[in-house]
Parts: sequence; C-alpha cells; structure tokens
Amino acid sequence: MNEPMKRRRFVIQTLGVSLGLPVLNSLASEAAVPVLQTSGAGVGAARFVAVANLLGFQQKHFFPETAGKQFEETRLLKPLMNNREHLTVYRGLDHGLRGGHFAVHTFLSGILHHESKHRADANVTIDQFIADEVGRQTRFPSLTVGSEGGIHGGCQLSWTKSGTRVPPITGPAELFDKLFVTDSAVMLAQKARANKLQSSILDLIHGQAKALSGVVNQEDQHKLDEYFSSIRDVEKRLASRRNWHDQPKPMAPFDKPADRNTVEDLPILYELIALALQTDSTRVATLEIGGSFLPQNLGIDKSYHSLSHHGNDEANVEHLITLENYQIQQFSNFLTRLAGIQDGEQTLLDSTAVLFGSGMGNGNKHTNSDLPIVLAGGGYGRGEFRMATDEGPNKVPLCNLLLGLAHRMGIHADSFGTSTGVYS
Repeated sequence: MNEPMKRRRFVIQTLGVSLGLPVLNSLASEAAVPVLQTSGAGVGAARFVAVANLLGFQQKHFFPETAGKQFEETRLLKPLMNNREHLTVYRGLDHGLRGGHFAVHTFLSGILHHESKHRADANVTIDQFIADEVGRQTRFPSLTVGSEGGIHGGCQLSWTKSGTRVPPITGPAELFDKLFVTDSAVMLAQKARANKLQSSILDLIHGQAKALSGVVNQEDQHKLDEYFSSIRDVEKRLASRRNWHDQPKPMAPFDKPADRNTVEDLPILYELIALALQTDSTRVATLEIGGSFLPQNLGIDKSYHSLSHHGNDEANVEHLITLENYQIQQFSNFLTRLAGIQDGEQTLLDSTAVLFGSGMGNGNKHTNSDLPIVLAGGGYGRGEFRMATDEGPNKVPLCNLLLGLAHRMGIHADSFGTSTGVYS
C-alpha cells in the first residue's frame, strides 16, 4: 500500500446484527478513519425443535425412580402419558456448570457466553449448529421464539457461531406475519435493492479486513478470524434472504392471532411452529418460556421467580406444579399435533426430534445440574426412562446427547460444545 495501514472500523446494521471491525492493538498508534454505517415441502426431512423454560421443574415430581419402559407416572410427567411411547425421559445430564440464572442460557450449548470468546464456534447452540448445515434448504434457516421480558435480558436460548445472541420472535402475531404474510411488490423491490447494497458493503468490509490480516500480530489475527466468522454468518443469512424474498409464502390456515400474554399465547405459538414445520418454512425451531410467563394468568397472584425460591413451602410448590403442569400439557399437545400430521409415509413427529427441558435443575437452589430432559419423536420415541452416569470419569455431558441430535439431522460432526462422545 502507498500509505501506512490505518485502523479501520466498518459497521453494517442489517439482518439484525452489527458488524464492526475489531480494535486491533497492533495498529493502535495509527490514525483512525470514520465509521461507515448503513442503514417446497421436504417430505420426510429431518427436523429439530427445542423447548425450554428459565426456572426448571420440580425434580421430585418430575423424575421417575424406575429406569426402562416401566417407569412411573409422576405428577409432572402425567400430561405426557398420552405420548408415552413417543418419548424418552433422561436424568443425570447437564453441562457441569454453575451460575444459576446466567448458566441457564447454556442449555443448548454447554458453554458460558463470557467463556466462549476464544472458541472456534464460540457458544453456538445446537439449533444454530444444525441450521448452519440444513438451513439453506428452507425460507427460514431457523425460528427462534421467546420473550424479551423477564429475568436477565430476556430470551437467550439461541446463539450463533460468532457468539451473537439470536433475537427472538416475541409473539404469535409476529410469527404469523413471518410465516404467512407476503410483502407488497413495492416492499419486495425495496428489499431487493437493500440486499444488493448490503452485499456490496459486505464485500467492502471483507476486502478491508483481509488486507489487514497481512500486517497485524498474532493476537490481532485471532480477532480478525473471529470477525471473518461474523461476516460469514451475515453472508449466509443474506444469501438465504435473496433466494426467498420473491417466493410466495404458504396460505394462512386461519386469521392473524392477537398477542395476549405468554400463558394464553403458548398454545398458538406451538401451533404456528407445527405449521412452520409442515409447510417446510423451516426445519429448526426453538421456543423459550421466559420470565414473562405470569402466574397471574393462571390465577396465581405471585411472582414466578419468587415462587421458584419456594423454600420447600408446600403451597408455593403446589403453585409451581400448576405452572409446570400447564407448560408440560401444552408441550404434550404439540407432540399430539405433530403425530397427527402426515409427512410422506410417516408422521411429522416421526420426522421431528423435539427436545424439552431447562438449563435450571433445582430452581429453589438455582443449581444447573441434573437437568430435566425429555426427547420425543425423530427416533427418540422409546417409551423409556434413562439414567445417565452423572459423576466420576464416566459422567455423560448433556452435549453428548446434543451431538447425537446433530448426527440424526445428518451432520456428522466429531464434537459439539463439551461433548466427550455420543449419547442417545
């Protein structure tokens, strides 16, 4: 170059993310320049859905005692018994982490966000790990549904390989629009122009960052590698958006629903996710039941979070069981719905592995061990209770089960998160 290399920062605000070239210490003495800113149905295809809440379930009333197919019908598993033969209940699985509320967000990754910086795949969650491989085949690589209200910053169930939280779709009205409402011709033209502009900006950013890679030290090279990963994430999403922006969406089977509250919205959110899978709009979805799930909407005049610190008070435990039974009943209804949808020669439940649980083990003590886990459909319908080794050198990490899920989706990765092997 004819002049000394200057530290550059470029920001693109598009697709729900910001990309800024990182501050590179080895070029810190150089002058900075201004920031640049810009505003088919897959019949029989494998699918994946994950559902989680933030505060766990009452372990005493969730887990059976007898392993195998003869496991007991506990109070919290009772709503699932109509689908007993379609599921497997697991005990002893977790990520070996502590952190209470902050570690809940590791449920699908096994990695704390603040410890993910120097990992090649950061704290990517299994849904995004899968979506990176299969997401290009559908309009939406994945759907992330949840609330931005509640404990510690709202829905943080899904994270990309660049360590970026995937913001959620926050209600049935927004999810309905995303699935079924087609943009006007004017809006489509505007989006086409925006896609072209954003693609040009990405090319510029990539070229500038690539030029820097030849003159920075090893530490800064690592920062640039992370940055290139972020660029690739955005490029994939932009390519998918270009491929689908002018394709008609499926016809809506009913009128647009209104947003009410998380309790009343839960059944319709499940229905919309089922329709997203049925129409092959996506093959990957997550749903987080967060702090906006209000007991008042089930006739309980107390805070969900304060109830979770029940101190073994019988009345509070009963209130929690009411809340948790409602959540589990809606999940069971979702399984029944999927089992009633034909998908080629099998049902949609046969095609879809559905993970249900929480990153919280004991809500009263706010521990993140011995997590409640149910897997249904997609080859996991064994009708049994499995107890994994939960301590010592043979302990089974939850990531081993997540890696097995990736394999069932056709992704033959050697590892995921903190996995030590495959468990199913």
